Amino acid sequence: METLTSAGHSLYFESNLEALKILLESNKYSKVFILADENTSEICLPVFQSLMDDFSDFDLIETSAGEENKNIDFCIGIWKTLLDFEADRKSLIINLGGGVITDMGGFIASTYKRGIDFINVPTTLLSQVDASVGGKTGIDIDNVKNMVGTFTLPQMVFIETEFLKTLPQRELLSGFAEMIKHGLIYDKAYYEKLKTTDYLTPSAQDIYRSVEIKNEVVTIDPHEKNLRKILNFGHTIGHAIEGYSLANDKNPLTHGEAIAIGFVCEAALSIKNSGLTKDELKDIGNYILSLYPKYEIKKGSFDALLELMKSDKKNEDGNILFSLLETIGKCTFNCRVSKADILSSLDYYNNL
Repeated sequence: METLTSAGHSLYFESNLEALKILLESNKYSKVFILADENTSEICLPVFQSLMDDFSDFDLIETSAGEENKNIDFCIGIWKTLLDFEADRKSLIINLGGGVITDMGGFIASTYKRGIDFINVPTTLLSQVDASVGGKTGIDIDNVKNMVGTFTLPQMVFIETEFLKTLPQRELLSGFAEMIKHGLIYDKAYYEKLKTTDYLTPSAQDIYRSVEIKNEVVTIDPHEKNLRKILNFGHTIGHAIEGYSLANDKNPLTHGEAIAIGFVCEAALSIKNSGLTKDELKDIGNYILSLYPKYEIKKGSFDALLELMKSDKKNEDGNILFSLLETIGKCTFNCRVSKADILSSLDYYNNL
């Protein structure tokens, strides 16, 4: 077992939830709620209970699965459920699930009666290496991701690789994209190591390194004023593609698939705007295409994608701002990029 401290709360790795057992045995909380979606309540809740010695003294709140349900309407339904169950300010919410559940559950907890405690037990690779760290909560508005949210820290976070055994390959690959990002923006040696790693069986050590990288960045800049913005590499274009795909595709892209496209596009932007070399761009493009299926960014979607980028929360004074690579392993932020260059980067990806 290893533990990381992040802004006053602890992240426990491979702990068998021992610290959570101790917390609940102390009878600190008047009521305990577990928030899960329909999939995690069926597949992951039994794993959670087995790790918790068959703990059953909780009320389950179940919601529909999928990013499209991370919205205010579902929050209202859950707030009303908490009221119906007479949840008070001494209640606890355990968010058991992927990034949708931890993002939305954290938002619900941080706003219910002006804030109640919550604990995150991320069950996907994506949520373990990304949403588990940093205290960001949020919901989507009109396919624009995380437009409403708070910076609120969970009491604890538990990362157990046992949950990864429940995931389909596509979800593992989605989470692996965030691990790749951490190498690209912060640690070239880690990026090179991941290139030799099977995404289906990421090691606990690699997961730990990803969380450690994000934690180092977040500790320096907890409210995303400066350095933390580098964690958005690939996400300005990636989030726009993800939102467009969610609204228009029968089989929408996962978060990881969309931001992987964003990596290539924003690496292409980095050639002109932050000094990345052409050889590095080629390396990134080849690696991404070796893992993620090619996606056609239709010309007819370019204007809609630009509009989604204009809604990105990192923008300032009407300018679309990017975090771009100076080299593999080093990232800069607040880069202003022309519309022509953005469109050219989309074409670059399409032409690979």
